[in-house]
Amino acid sequence: MATPLSDTPLSPIQTVAVVGLGTMGTGIAEVLTRAGREVVGIDIDEAATSHAVAALEAATARSVTRGRLTEQERGEALARFRPFTDLQAAAEADLVIEVVPESYEIKQQVFAALDGIVRPDTIIATGTNALSVTRLAADSSHPDRVLGLHFFNPAPAMKLVEVVSSVLTAPAAVTAVTDLALDLGKEPVAVGDRPGFVADGLLFGYLNQAAAMYEAKYASREDIDAAMKLGCGLPMGPLALLDLIGIDTARTVMEAMYAASHDRLHAPAPILRQLSEAGLTGRKSGRGFYTYEAPGSPTVVRDALTPPEGASLAEGRTVRSVGVAGSGTMASGIAEVFAKAGFDVVLAARSEEKAQAAKARIGKSLARSVDKGRMSAEAAARTLDLVRPTGTYDDFADVDLALEAVAEDLEVKQQLFATFDKVCKPGAILATTTSSLPVVACARATSRPQDVIGMHFFNPAPAMKLVEVVRTVLTADDVHATVRELCTTVKKHPVDCGDRAGFIVNALLFPYLNNAIKMVEEHYATLDDIDTAMKLGGGYPMGPFELLDVVGLDVSLAIEKVLHREFRDPGLAPAPLLEHLVAAGCLGRKTGRGFREYAKR
Repeated sequence: MATPLSDTPLSPIQTVAVVGLGTMGTGIAEVLTRAGREVVGIDIDEAATSHAVAALEAATARSVTRGRLTEQERGEALARFRPFTDLQAAAEADLVIEVVPESYEIKQQVFAALDGIVRPDTIIATGTNALSVTRLAADSSHPDRVLGLHFFNPAPAMKLVEVVSSVLTAPAAVTAVTDLALDLGKEPVAVGDRPGFVADGLLFGYLNQAAAMYEAKYASREDIDAAMKLGCGLPMGPLALLDLIGIDTARTVMEAMYAASHDRLHAPAPILRQLSEAGLTGRKSGRGFYTYEAPGSPTVVRDALTPPEGASLAEGRTVRSVGVAGSGTMASGIAEVFAKAGFDVVLAARSEEKAQAAKARIGKSLARSVDKGRMSAEAAARTLDLVRPTGTYDDFADVDLALEAVAEDLEVKQQLFATFDKVCKPGAILATTTSSLPVVACARATSRPQDVIGMHFFNPAPAMKLVEVVRTVLTADDVHATVRELCTTVKKHPVDCGDRAGFIVNALLFPYLNNAIKMVEEHYATLDDIDTAMKLGGGYPMGPFELLDVVGLDVSLAIEKVLHREFRDPGLAPAPLLEHLVAAGCLGRKTGRGFREYAKR
């Protein structure tokens, strides 16, 4: 019987064998050599070992050029990397990290061979992000020394490392690799063994939903990607990211996630199977959701699906003046956007006093822009003069566009649209900024539903570039064309959406946030670890719990309920923990407590 790993601390890891010298394996080797570790690089393909050496030479040369390494440090790092084509070279290693293809059969063959080669106290780590670490450990003669060490691509740049324990893993092994990760300058996050772990577990569900949205022809690939980049501050859109990861790889991860969760949100969208079986696996093949200049190239080229440049829309209507209804942050922000672009703006609220307060908020915002050197004091004064506050909607009689930014309550909005219908001139465009309610329901409150459209601005409106343009089945072509052109005029990026719950951004964002809450409910990971994982592993500007507390838990719950009601998918049901916090009045930063507590202002 195998002797279990001692509970006493292991010696610091000095020599590491990296098995599999693809992009990830070579990146991990670079990180280790630059941190002073001896690295044994192993790949059965001699061409792969040669390519790894060349890649390390090129990467370290770039670091010298950028002043991050000296020539001497570069030479020492390269000398610490020794390539081999035989697993026997791992005999001296303190740690083995396998990064071979995502296949149980291949990984189990490697683990079985290593059992007969390495020392009993050598830690064996799998780089999988989809397969069960427990299953791999159970087949090993020393299951207590097996764990997961999930680096993110590109390994030299990405800070996150997920340290994955199975129920069999010895604590001493976890401590040793955690210490190593810290010494490498990484942020280790401790997680349990389930497909996708934290970062990919949340990320791939979101990517899958984006693929399904595209497959349903709800929005173009360009609009889906632009919406998530501009609306959420993500470094890449979901479809471009799927191409980068590899559509076949993503499908494998999702199959494993679905097998574990049986959540329909994790069932791979059929388009992922179609593309991967056709060999259209993304950048590496030269074609996936997008078409690339060559296999492996990051450069997207035009194809049959690329929108024609200067695509002709219907001839639009003339818009010179805009009416904005509301007195909150969103209303004043939208009024500021139009005034900055030179439009006459009527800012209407339920009272003259509220309208004046909203204009004062615009004045403060413009003053901040002057202080930061973004505009002159004269330009700020001219902009503010274009805003006319009023306490009556009768002053919308001559506006070319009437846009509401009032409470997210359908009855309130319908009453306001009935008022627009009475006071606005024929041919005026009537728009709602709703983020979750049906635009057509607002349209039916008028006698001119063809003039009604959704213009979903994002908060803060002066800073956020995205506007979701939502046409209903009744919206006239010239209204749609006018609003798209108008968005460009006010320096916003329009994306087209159909009239269904969540449009693009919220339909993809909130199921991801809901799944993060479920992870905490299941005691799988902590709030802090999940937030860290998504910021460092997914490139998100905020972790899911930071974002939920900023958005407001009551607002988030309302959107989750709308999505669940619209799509009837059990996986979209709001997490009970979210409902409990809202019921307790813990709504996020605005109340001083949500998922975290905040100092009172």
